[in-house]
Amino acid sequence: MGGGELKTRATDADVAAFLDAVPDARRRAEGHALDALHREVTGEEPRMWGPSIVGYGQYTYTYDSGRSGTMARAGFSPRKAAAVVYLNAALGEEGAGLFARLGPHSFGKSCLYLKRLDRIDMAVLGALVRLSWQANNERWPQ
Repeated sequence: MGGGELKTRATDADVAAFLDAVPDARRRAEGHALDALHREVTGEEPRMWGPSIVGYGQYTYTYDSGRSGTMARAGFSPRKAAAVVYLNAALGEEGAGLFARLGPHSFGKSCLYLKRLDRIDMAVLGALVRLSWQANNERWPQ
């Protein structure tokens, strides 16, 4: 994302309505499963961030460049090609061990791509979300 105004902001859109409107039945079910997992791990109620990200909690950041913004501390998006879970990219050795046990996935920057939730270990995914949540809370305290 280049300079300029941050496009992803918290909205008042209805999270359940968004998840219920996901066209593909499997992705819709996966969206509800990811919502339940995130609620359990974070203890937060979800909010929509932009048109397609379900987010939990929030933090304000400032980069060395001086650019700042507010973003969800944890979240996901039930996209057409894959469910995307947003994680802190700095999860260290503990994170590497969890990724090794997760099941089929790909990871780039802070995006974990999951083509099928029924092929991954949901307990391991929960541990990854928890580790990321803790890392975000340490880096950007409330």
